[in-house]
Amino acid sequence: MWIDVVAALAVIQFLAFGIMVGAARNRFGVHAPATTGHPQFERMYRVQMNTLEQLVALLPALYLASHYWSPSLVAGGGVVYLVGRLVYLHAYLKDPSTRTLGFALSVFPILAMLAASLVGAAMAAAH
Repeated sequence: MWIDVVAALAVIQFLAFGIMVGAARNRFGVHAPATTGHPQFERMYRVQMNTLEQLVALLPALYLASHYWSPSLVAGGGVVYLVGRLVYLHAYLKDPSTRTLGFALSVFPILAMLAASLVGAAMAAAH
């Protein structure tokens, strides 16, 4: 259950970032299909695109890891990812050079889930 909640929240967060990109388009006069223009629009757009890049890895890692390990523990890693995306958003919009913490809080849970998936699969295969 918690895995599904975290997965849904991750998709909702991504969609919310997309809405923020649309608002930035209007605010800064960047008309579709342009992806460049005002620096603040470009920052918001990059946050959304980076989140999409991470989401593609998060969702399968989340479900794979929960197949072998405690779903509550794996969901906790997903919550760290969600918080990391928010930290990344605020840092990147303020000053892109300060995004490291948010990026790390997003990427490391995914890497941990992938590693846990591989270890779990290897352990299952060994039995």
